[in-house]
Amino acid sequence: MLLAPHGLPKRLSRVNSFGLSGLESIRVLSGLCGTSLNKISGAADMNRQDRGQRTDDGRQRTDNRKDLWILSSFLLVMVTVGIVAVFLWKTRAPKEAIAQPGKVVLRSSLAGSWYYADPNVLTAQLDEFFRKADTKVINNVIALILPHAGYAYSGQTAASALKTIDRKYKRIIVIGPSHHTYMEEMLSVPRATHYETPLGQIPLDTEFIGKLLRFPVFQNLPRAFEGENSVEMELPLLQYCQEGFKLVPIVAGQCSPQTIRKAGSILRSLVDTETLVVTSSDFTHFGPRFNYVPFTENVPEQIKKLDMGAYEYIAKLDGEDFLEYKRKTGATICGYIPIAVLLSMLEKETKVSLANYTTSGELTGDFSNPVSYLSVVFSGTWANNPEIKPLHNNPELTEEDKRQLLTLARKTISYVLQNQRVPQPAELGVTISDAMSCPRAAFVTLTTSGRLRGCIGNILPQQPLYKSVILNAINASLNDRRFSPVTEDECKDIKIEISALTSPQPIDSYDKIRIGTDGVVLRKDGRSAVFLPQVAPEHGWDLNQMLTQLSLKAKLPPDAWKESTSFLVFQADTFGEE
Repeated sequence: MLLAPHGLPKRLSRVNSFGLSGLESIRVLSGLCGTSLNKISGAADMNRQDRGQRTDDGRQRTDNRKDLWILSSFLLVMVTVGIVAVFLWKTRAPKEAIAQPGKVVLRSSLAGSWYYADPNVLTAQLDEFFRKADTKVINNVIALILPHAGYAYSGQTAASALKTIDRKYKRIIVIGPSHHTYMEEMLSVPRATHYETPLGQIPLDTEFIGKLLRFPVFQNLPRAFEGENSVEMELPLLQYCQEGFKLVPIVAGQCSPQTIRKAGSILRSLVDTETLVVTSSDFTHFGPRFNYVPFTENVPEQIKKLDMGAYEYIAKLDGEDFLEYKRKTGATICGYIPIAVLLSMLEKETKVSLANYTTSGELTGDFSNPVSYLSVVFSGTWANNPEIKPLHNNPELTEEDKRQLLTLARKTISYVLQNQRVPQPAELGVTISDAMSCPRAAFVTLTTSGRLRGCIGNILPQQPLYKSVILNAINASLNDRRFSPVTEDECKDIKIEISALTSPQPIDSYDKIRIGTDGVVLRKDGRSAVFLPQVAPEHGWDLNQMLTQLSLKAKLPPDAWKESTSFLVFQADTFGEE
């Protein structure tokens, strides 16, 4: 329940079926009650007259009793109105958490489709999964691989692994692959405090997440968790069998072996004996629907052989050969990167057990497009590794890095105009440094004779900085709808400017925005707009003028920024051609 500015529940501040706000409707109901009480009072007077005359003292006592009865009746009616209002609010209000200072809740987007939204029905289903799970307790469980399909398909397989656990954990890390959001060489963690499912809210381990965000390989990409089943499907299962834990949800993008090892080493340095790591993955996705048909005969047996081949490397804790097996076979294991991250974290002494294996084809009898599910249990101990200290979340770009990035942007535009394809840096003779390889968002701005010719970029880091520059140089020159595409003849007259951005951070008040230092993202009512740090100084705007223009850019009223608006700020390292 969100609290409206006047302190009433937000639901009651909205217009009800009578066209009145909650506060106004209470006043009207009070008025109606007053009318009824007057009628009751009149009836009492008539009744008194029928009983004949009384002494003055008797009339006074009768009047006092009448007033007391009226007051009691009024209070009773008002209490009844209040109870009815609360009942209606609870049954009809959106399922929103109470807005508390600093509280940010990620809410389920899959309940009611991938799994039951009714907590009682969901709990009954999970009861049945765990009752049927025929697995024994395993001591010192430190990690699991669990599937993440709809519970009707994979819930039993997941419960088989979870039932091996006989202890509680203070922290559970869930690492799943990104199915919908493009991310390269990075993993996303949320800036939130809770994750909500039909079984309640799970507090996030914000301190642990904060430590991860000190490293460039871990970024906050909010939309990575929107509709992402790989993480969410594990949560009700964990809530069912664990209590009092804090959650660290992680969505992994497309990562090279080097990035996988880097993420694994960071996590390994932070976990402790009270930590459980869950990696989320389905295994072979077979059939035309998944563009994967490596065989056409003995399909069930061949799928199992393919999956068990992958499991062999998992059982050996061999992440590199697991990745190579995936590459050679083309096995469509969606969570192969989270699995590889986990394998890079584990000690050689870790024991591995296969808890359960099944396929959707076995459940439905249809092997035209089946998906397979494994649940795996890892037991042992986490090594007591020293915590890794980050060098810098956004490594400083040297003057040579900036020169190389400007060269990269210019040569990319020329190359695409001549060859109609995206080049690799090596084809352009550009050297990529470590700072240029860190995930970082960028804008590329083109001008001709001081006039804007194109400007496109991204705010949130989704790929290495040098790739952001390549793609945005192409988009600024060819895909900015405000301008016609740049021609080869124009290239010599164009000046290029690059803004390499820091990761956006939320602020709780617009008066914390620093003109000329902070770029700003404004969000309200599903609309958003952004200004780079240099925009306000270039136009001579103060804070109010800048926010007014930003509201208009978002197609909102000019004063929309003044209330119920969220802001993100970022900084930019801006450099350009002379």
